[in-house]
Amino acid sequence: MKNYFDLSGQVAIVTGCSTGLGVQMAKALANQGCNIVAVARRQNLIDEVAEELKATYGVEAIGIAADITDTDAVNTCVDKVMEKFGRIDILINNAGTGGVEPAEEMADETFLREVNIDLIGTFKFSRAVAKKAMIPAKYGRIINIASMYGLVGNKIAPSSAYHAAKGGVVNYTRALASEWGQKGINVNAICPGYFYTPLTVDTLNSDFFKKYAETMIPLSRYGNEGELDTAAIFLSSPASSYVNGVILPVDGGYTSM
Repeated sequence: MKNYFDLSGQVAIVTGCSTGLGVQMAKALANQGCNIVAVARRQNLIDEVAEELKATYGVEAIGIAADITDTDAVNTCVDKVMEKFGRIDILINNAGTGGVEPAEEMADETFLREVNIDLIGTFKFSRAVAKKAMIPAKYGRIINIASMYGLVGNKIAPSSAYHAAKGGVVNYTRALASEWGQKGINVNAICPGYFYTPLTVDTLNSDFFKKYAETMIPLSRYGNEGELDTAAIFLSSPASSYVNGVILPVDGGYTSM
């Protein structure tokens, strides 16, 4: 019997893998046998994640501290992964931020910071992994974590910089899929809806936001832990070899209305 989602022996880099959705996706891939490189800025947290992955799933896992906006740090990180494993099969560009501020009051620095982390950081990691690992191997899976806010606007939380950066990630995904598909690299994006993370928990638990969600989300609820996992596994699978340039919302239907 064929296991279409077996990732045994493969190596995945997951950025923003100290808390939240990054850790959840890392666990999902490890559950399929994938070795994991957890990347974030805080070494103590990614070391804890790596130890948990090894103990729970029996895979190889390491933590490498890196700032995704620092080109040298990104290149060094990728070099370390290649030295240890000799391959990088999967890259999940998950690291990001999210600021809420009225557009008319927003400082230049706020907008630029959002774009630098969410969009340019995705560019820097994709470039390094493709050049150093995936193009030479003629194989790769890059999954960019955008947002449903990269597809639509919203009335409840003024966050134009985040919308702009994630919208950039969406079309950057299409551009890379077009450019690198012939090199054996499939590039796709996941656009999560409202999920609990350390960045969102206070907002999502507020009464006014719960009422908004009941109206705006066809499933009338937020995403639960684990409900992003199957999308990540599907797009990581070697069997998904003809899926390229796809923008996949996992949002309870928010963007369907």
